[in-house]
Amino acid sequence: MLNGISESGSDVVGSFISQLQALQNRVKELEAENSKLSSQISKCCCHKTEEMQNGSDVESFKQGVESQRKNTGGDKTRKKKTIERNPGYYLKIMTHHSKRYVALKVMYFGQRFYGFASEAQMDPTVESEIFNALEKTRLLVGDKKESQYSRCGRTDKGVSSVGQVIALFLRSNLKETDQNHKITGELFPEARIEGEIDYVRVLNRVLPSDIRTLGWSPVSIDFSARFSCLAREYKYFFWRGNLNLSAMENAGKKFLGEHDFRNFCKMDAANVHNYRCRITQFEISSSNMSFEGGQLCAIKVKGSAFLWHQVRCMVAVLFMIGQGLESVDVIDILLDIEKTPRKPQYAMAPETPLILQSCEFEDVKFICSSDSGQALRIHLENEGRAYQLQSAIFQEAALSCLPLAKDQSLLNDGTIKKVTSHIPLLSRPTEPSYEERRAKLNSRR
Repeated sequence: MLNGISESGSDVVGSFISQLQALQNRVKELEAENSKLSSQISKCCCHKTEEMQNGSDVESFKQGVESQRKNTGGDKTRKKKTIERNPGYYLKIMTHHSKRYVALKVMYFGQRFYGFASEAQMDPTVESEIFNALEKTRLLVGDKKESQYSRCGRTDKGVSSVGQVIALFLRSNLKETDQNHKITGELFPEARIEGEIDYVRVLNRVLPSDIRTLGWSPVSIDFSARFSCLAREYKYFFWRGNLNLSAMENAGKKFLGEHDFRNFCKMDAANVHNYRCRITQFEISSSNMSFEGGQLCAIKVKGSAFLWHQVRCMVAVLFMIGQGLESVDVIDILLDIEKTPRKPQYAMAPETPLILQSCEFEDVKFICSSDSGQALRIHLENEGRAYQLQSAIFQEAALSCLPLAKDQSLLNDGTIKKVTSHIPLLSRPTEPSYEERRAKLNSRR
């Protein structure tokens, strides 16, 4: 009897073990099938994103993904909301793709932007629009921090540029493999550009009309758009009017060389302790553009680096000299910080006519395909015509307006201001010196 029970128990245990083994085998089969399906889905998504890098319509990809969701069922509302709230959703499936470190040359018309940098907590900024475009085109691998991002300059609110440069890791069509023929996920910059993504064309398709990518260049991973820059050049446009250009040019030549420009900038004593800069080029030129008989001119200033609001402060003093309100020698006095340790209070020149003209680097040549270049030229010409039409409307309004009041005069920069007596710069109230600012900061600690 006992033997019968024992044998029966052994049969039950054996049966359980057999079922357990069968279940384990089934689990392995399901895991293998799950892995196979996941791989197929990943390849499908990767193929779609690669097509988008080559210029395919981003919206068609979104529609395709939505269609797949409808066919497979599931919680559609939840998935849709997740994607809308997380614009970098698709970036997670692209982190294993190859990338390369790239410098981009960018132009923008700064009138509607709160400066270039997005750290100002004000929108829109040029930088935020660029990163929105990078996400839309799936060029950004990972997030901004992971991209090793750098920018050449932080232009202020309203300032434009035709030569701003940024650098960061972007998605690449080219593949690098290791000794085991596995994709490394990272493509270090070489001279290889054949078969690469046309970054100019892809970005310009989604950027707003007042921002354009002008070219791209592969750069080494130790490249910094800020610290690798050899020189920066600014231009400031103005109407000649009755300004004495000869006096302004003689005064501007005094900026050449290395000087302490603390009286020609907005001082940031908390973060900036060296106010010496080297100016390598200064000139004033006339353009072939005119309006109502007034000639458009430009001040060009080139240097290794510039302080906060430096160019606009330099131009403001030059305008006083051009109007005959200040002597040419006032430049020497303001550059001598021992004689003039405190900056006289004066208003900066307006920001809108200022542009960052170019940023120079060693061995960096920007690439733009012929098709992209043609599209870029057409776009810029159309934008220029649109602004000329706006100018014609303002001109018609000017011709129709009432005569000026007796206490007003039309100044040579085209703005209407009440006539006020000029107070010489050296007789004006002054701002605190650098040493006084530092002492005040230290007293708070």
